Amino acid sequence: MTPSLRLAGAPLPLVGRARAYICGITPYDTTHLGHASTFVWADVAARVLRRTGIEVVSCRNVTDVDDVLDAAAERAGARFDSFAAVGQFRFDHDMASLGVRPPTHEPRAHNHVDGVVALAAALLERGAAYERDGAVLFPASRLPSVEPAAGSRDADTSSEAPWPGADDPGDALVWRPAQPGEAAWPSPWGEGRPGWHAECAAMALTVLGPAVDLHVGGADLRHPHHTTQAALAEAVTGVAPFARARLHVGTVRVDGEKMAKSAGNLLLVGELLETHPAAAVRLLLLDRPWAQPWDVTTAALDDAAARLERLYGAAARYGGSEAAGGAVLERLLDDLDVPGALDVAETEGGDAARTTLAVLGLA
Repeated sequence: MTPSLRLAGAPLPLVGRARAYICGITPYDTTHLGHASTFVWADVAARVLRRTGIEVVSCRNVTDVDDVLDAAAERAGARFDSFAAVGQFRFDHDMASLGVRPPTHEPRAHNHVDGVVALAAALLERGAAYERDGAVLFPASRLPSVEPAAGSRDADTSSEAPWPGADDPGDALVWRPAQPGEAAWPSPWGEGRPGWHAECAAMALTVLGPAVDLHVGGADLRHPHHTTQAALAEAVTGVAPFARARLHVGTVRVDGEKMAKSAGNLLLVGELLETHPAAAVRLLLLDRPWAQPWDVTTAALDDAAARLERLYGAAARYGGSEAAGGAVLERLLDDLDVPGALDVAETEGGDAARTTLAVLGLA
């Protein structure tokens, strides 16, 4: 009997199918190495589950209704939707180059605005939200207390400023009135736009139902984005927890600072692929504990390329024991221990190395 995947020390028993929600991109500065890290790890988790006979139904959203995206589109002299479509095309190309399989579902926020309106109405009906001057807000008091993740700097990465007149500055916008010149949609509270957290909640509920088995995203989105998304879903459905397990992928840093457009330190995947093999870039992202924040360096890229060549050499060796092949899967099922699986592959070679390369998407 194949054991269950364990994440952060807890088993994730599954029967036949796994529902995975992957917090996707806002397509205006794609694709940097921080984006790629999250989606490559999501891909590996799905590959490992499939290796055990589990069907993976994945949903990776596209946040194409967003204030920051609108501002970037305006600077470029483009409509928000066409600007987002170009960003999405580039992102898809980068993901294909890195061997990330397309998700089962890829909802776009602009197609789910009606879902956010329905979510806001349901929250009001249940007394879990309040309306103020055309905005619908979700009280911060309904959010769980969250301790910062070890080694990470959780922060509010939302572009949403506190709403004037909110009962608490931390109350989350489910719906807000549109400002002059912004794209807007009709609602019972007037022309407006969805809140960021509510977009993800509406898309997840629409595509995957009231709960998911695995929620994947960057560690910097852990709070308040993921906690608010989950709280919104739970408040409407009464089903808790929203996610049975979470894969919060460690932050990619440059010289100790989180990779971000605002910091001016982005390493774009497309540029890296001009000088390094795609499999080496993928291995760079994977050869470490998934939750660990880490600094990217040129030396680390060279080391990944060198290790990849050693793995190919090991895979070319004849034979390899069945036990070694089982040990590879055992390592991967134990908290996605990629470094441990790679060590077995290099030492044993043969079938163990070929299995490792296949499951990790490096072949």
